[in-house]
Parts: sequence; C-alpha cells; structure tokens
Amino acid sequence: MNREYIAEKFPRYDEAGQELVLKAYNIAAEALKEQTRSNGHPFIEHPMAVAQIACDEIGLSAECAAAVFLHEATRFYPETEIPKGAFGQDVLTMVDGLNKISTINPKDTRLEAENYKRLIVSYSKDPRVTVLKIADRLEVMRSLDMFPKLSRERKVLETMMLYIPLAHQLGLYNIKSEMENIYFRHAEPEQYRTITNKLKSTEGDRQKLMTQFIEPLKQKLSDEGISYKLKVRTKTALSIYKKMQKQKVSFEGVFDVFAIRFIIDCEEDKETEHALCWKVFSYVTEEYESDTKRLRDWISNPKPNGYESLHITVKNREGSYLEVQIRTKRMDDMAESGLASHWSYKGIRHEATLDKWLGAVRKALESPLGSEGDPMASYYEDDLLELPSKDIFVFTPTGELRKLPAGATVLDFAFDIHSNLGVKCTGGKINGKPVKITEKLHTGDVVDIMSGKNQKPSADWLNFVITNKAKNKIRQKLSEVEFQKASDGKELLGRRLKNWKMELEDEVMAALIKKLQYRTINAFYAAIGEGVIDVADVKEMILELTQGSSEQTTPSTEKKTVKGVVQEKGSDDILVIDAKNVKGIDYRMARCCNPVFGDDVFGFVTRTEGIKIHRISCPNAGRLIEMYPYRIQKVKWSETPSSGNFQTGLRVVAALEPSVINEIMDIVNSYRASIRMFNVSENDRQGTYDIAMKIAVPSNLELDKVTSQIRNLKNVIKITRM
Repeated sequence: MNREYIAEKFPRYDEAGQELVLKAYNIAAEALKEQTRSNGHPFIEHPMAVAQIACDEIGLSAECAAAVFLHEATRFYPETEIPKGAFGQDVLTMVDGLNKISTINPKDTRLEAENYKRLIVSYSKDPRVTVLKIADRLEVMRSLDMFPKLSRERKVLETMMLYIPLAHQLGLYNIKSEMENIYFRHAEPEQYRTITNKLKSTEGDRQKLMTQFIEPLKQKLSDEGISYKLKVRTKTALSIYKKMQKQKVSFEGVFDVFAIRFIIDCEEDKETEHALCWKVFSYVTEEYESDTKRLRDWISNPKPNGYESLHITVKNREGSYLEVQIRTKRMDDMAESGLASHWSYKGIRHEATLDKWLGAVRKALESPLGSEGDPMASYYEDDLLELPSKDIFVFTPTGELRKLPAGATVLDFAFDIHSNLGVKCTGGKINGKPVKITEKLHTGDVVDIMSGKNQKPSADWLNFVITNKAKNKIRQKLSEVEFQKASDGKELLGRRLKNWKMELEDEVMAALIKKLQYRTINAFYAAIGEGVIDVADVKEMILELTQGSSEQTTPSTEKKTVKGVVQEKGSDDILVIDAKNVKGIDYRMARCCNPVFGDDVFGFVTRTEGIKIHRISCPNAGRLIEMYPYRIQKVKWSETPSSGNFQTGLRVVAALEPSVINEIMDIVNSYRASIRMFNVSENDRQGTYDIAMKIAVPSNLELDKVTSQIRNLKNVIKITRM
C-alpha cells in the first residue's frame, strides 16, 4: 500500500507516524490476504477501522495504530516476521499484550468482568492495550449485524458485562454511549425503537427550549465578550430506559432527557477557563431558579479521569427543569474522548496529565468496578448497566454459549443440551462446584451435567423446571411410563375379569374411578399395573357396586314411561312429540352418534328397541330419513337434563408431540366431564396421533367448551365427534 492511502486514512499523524503505520499495514495486509470477515470482505478492513478509531476518535499515537495491525497479523499467523528494530519496544509490548488478551475465552473467565479485567491487567504491561481493546470492541459492535446469531449474542453479552463499564471507568464517554445504544438495540429492540422514535419526534421541542433558554442571556454574555457555542446533549436511549425503570415512569416522566451545554471558546489557561465558567454560571442562576442540591462542581475538583465541567439544574418560566452544563472547548474535547485524546502523536510523551491518567487507568483495572478502590467510584451518577433481562447466558465446559430464560435450573440446561441427557441428569457442576438439579443458573456460569443410567424422571421435576422443552420432555417420559403401566394393568384386569366371568360396564367403571379418586382411566389402569391397587380388591368393589345398584333398581323404576314421555333413572330427558296412540314407548340414545343433551335430534322408531334418538348430523340420518320417513318421530329435550350422564365420542388428530396427550386429558378434567375411554395410536406416515376417546358430559354446552379448548391447542390438527 502506498503512502498517499495511509496519509488519507490517518491525516492527524506526521510523516514519521504515517511511515510507521504504513510499514505495519503492509505486514498485516500480506499476512491476512487470504483472511475474510463474516460478510465475505477482506479481514484487513477490521484492523484498519480499529486503527482509525484509535487515531481519530480517541487520539492515540501512531505507535498504537501500528500495534493494531501487527497484532492482527501475528494473532492469526504467529510466524509472521516483524523486521528487527522497525517499530520500537513500546509497539512490540502492546502487540504482545493484545495477542495474549485475544486468547482469553469465556471458559477461562466465565465471563465475569472482574476475572476478565484481572487477566487484561496481567497481560497488559502498557495501559494503552486496554484502550485499544475498547476500540476493537467498538468496531465489532458497529459491525455486529454481519456475525452469526450465536456469535452476535456472545459479543453483545461481553460488551455489556465488560467493555461498557470499562469505557465508563476510563472516561471514554462517546464510545460508552455508542456501545450502550448498539447493545440496547439488540437486547431490547422494541424498547429501543420506542424510545428512539420518541426522541426523534421531540427533537424540535428540545431545540425550541434551548432557543427560549438562551434568549434572556444573549445580551449579558455578549456584553462580557464571552464567545461560546450552545449544544443540546441528549441522553442515550439506554440511559433514558434505565431512568424509566428505576423511577417507574414513562418516557415523558424523565425530566433530564437532555442537557443544554455551554462550550466556551477561550485560551487554554486554567485561571481564565475557571473564571469564565463561573461567570456564565452566575448569569444562568441569576436568570433562572436553580436547584443547589443538583450542583456538580467538577472544575474545582476534576474527576480522576480528567473530566471537568459545571452542572446545574434550573427551572424555566414554564416550570420545566433543565440540566445546564458549562465547560470550555478544551474541557469538552476532554469529556468527549477522555484524557486519551491527549496521548501525544506529536512526540510529547511524559506530560503530567498523561501520567496521571495512565495511573488512573491502571488503578481502575486493578480495582473492582464501583468499589472504594475504583478511582471513579464516587463519581457514578447512575447505577452501572443492569438491564432487566428475560434471558441468561451460560456456557458448556467447551465454551459453547446457551441462552435460557431467567430462573432456569441445572435440569433445564441438561434438557437444552439433549433430551436424553436431561432424562438421565442427576446433578451438575457450576463453575466447578457440585450442585443439585434444582440449582438456578446465572449469566456467565459454566455448567457441567452429571448423569446416571438408572436415573428416571419424576413428576416433582415439573415443579421447578421452567423451559417448555424440559416440561414437554418430562411429561412425555412420564406419559410413556404411565401408558406402559396402564397397558399392563388393563391386560391384567382383563384376564382376571375373564377368569371371573365378569363384565365391567362403563357406569361401574366411572363409579370405581370416582370411588378410588383417580382422574383418568389410564391412571386407574396404571395403578393396577404398578401394583398400587390389588385386582382382588377391584373384584370386591365391582361386586359391591353392581349388587348395590341392583338392589335399588326395580322394573318399575329402571325404565318407566308416562303419556309418551320416556323416563330413564327417574328422568324426563326426551319428550316424544306427535306420537299417535303411542304409550309406554322406550327410548335409547343411538350409539352411532351418541347424542348429548341440547343436540338437534330426531327419533327413529325401531321394531324391538323402542325409539332410537339420533343427532340430526348423524352419519346415518340421511339414509334413515330417506328410506323410512314413516318411522321418523319428532322429539325434543326436556327443559333441563336430569340424568347428567351423556356419553359421546371424540376423535382428535394431533401432531406427534407427547405433551398433547396430557394437555387433552387436563382440559377434559377441568370441565364437568369425565373420560370413559381413551385410546391413542401413532400414524408414523402422517406424523400424527389418532386419539379416540369417550367422555361423559351433562350437556352439549359443556361438550362445546371441551372441544373448543382442545381445538385451540397448538398441536391439535382436527377434532370431530364420533
């Protein structure tokens, strides 16, 4: 690459500096010529962008820019030859530090900011290495959309936990604000859009407020010969969101969304600068009511990172509160880029302010964030970044990132890795420490799962897992176990009933389940299969129930009729209409369509079984009405059902997701309905379950509720009455 290209990219450096950067660039370009980024562009674009951030936005020296290029070349290709004596020891020291830091991965640090910082300190003999890492991360965040989803989430997480707090500590406020906004845009896209759109829509109002604010001050400042520029400084979207969360207010309820900033143009002399800032301060507080509790004097006592400014909150004539910041142009440059902007690329390498700032960088890195040892601890106006999140990020022992909902446990993590691992999970290790399967995880944890071949899922597991995947797989395994036990129990009871020459009627089965307090037939059969219920006891209960009902039933009460109104079990469910000369007619519900109280029905007069009640929608209705019109009898339901026991059949076609079986059973049991028969078969060709069941309901209204809820299940494809 020629000198003109480097001069164009780095115009702030002198000829010697540009020559140094050119040599480093050519070495990197040759080493990285085959390397590309995630978007397919040449990788050399990345170190070029980082070096420009270091030069233009932070103000670092040409040595730092050269170190960026050499770091990327030797990071990928350690055999890259660097000409001896071409760059100087400072550059090589920075390259070595950057290369060591690049080897850090989440497995080593568990993504804990303090551990990461300790490693950075141990690898950085020169504090400028840390600033270059922040510049590198800013370029990565600006290019975030090019990375794959998993990589993108990892980088966003690292930035939130480490680089944003570091940029804040080091006074790199512009970089901190930009990274916060990019982080916020990816972490909370809906909130980000809402706040940024409101900021755009209210921009005119802020400009108007600024114009109104300065109007009464213009003449006084002009008479004093004070040259200044006025600027509106708007909070970042993330800062506003944090205020909204902390104060529990809407966007409109955040009073300090923006500040009006005086930037005074004067010579760089400490006494002159201070005098002018306080003079502007006095004019502002004379004109507007001020809140002295909100006064921040960082001119008399600058922050350790070099920040100087006067802050005051005033109330305008409309009663609105405004934050006013007063500083000189030198102070503003310092505030925008931190003291790093004074890292001399003009050859001044040991000025006192630079040494002081370097000491603050070193101390900040060695001290826990926000602790007493942190030189910035007493100057934080807001809490450090702690966004409420619905998700946590944890890692496998190999460093693979996994995203889980907040509150997830070791068992959730095991199922997230693989269903079979979840089923066999006996516990785990979090950051090397053994824990139970119920232990909750936190962002940055490294989780190792322990398993046992004899482990089996328990219904208790459903009480503490929170991910749908874990819940569904646990229910599936429990269902498989229950169905197997139910199958064994059904077969055992069937054999015994055959030996005893007994039949188990639906009504007796319903009474039996109710007596034993089982919610479903499957649970009843599973209890037999598991040995919880002795089949001999079942025989005794069946005899007791059948003998008790036979003693209470007489020919006159079992089925009786009065004036064409057929009664069953003392009921008047069906009224036969226009039955000419018909007395003592019996009726039964047709099994082909299983009418339920409230259905549209008709009667069909049979030769031996009285009147059969069919639904109008019965599959046989059309044939009967067409072929035997003289046998069709009008019937209607009585005003209220009295038997409360209408059986009907349902057929459900559902996706091959085991959880749907339990969901259907739960729905039936949550209404005034009970399952009398439940049969599941798998259609592997279609990838569906075919579920046939009989349920007892008091009316078609209750049936409609059941079918409607089942139909709304996401895995149910179709439900029909049989």
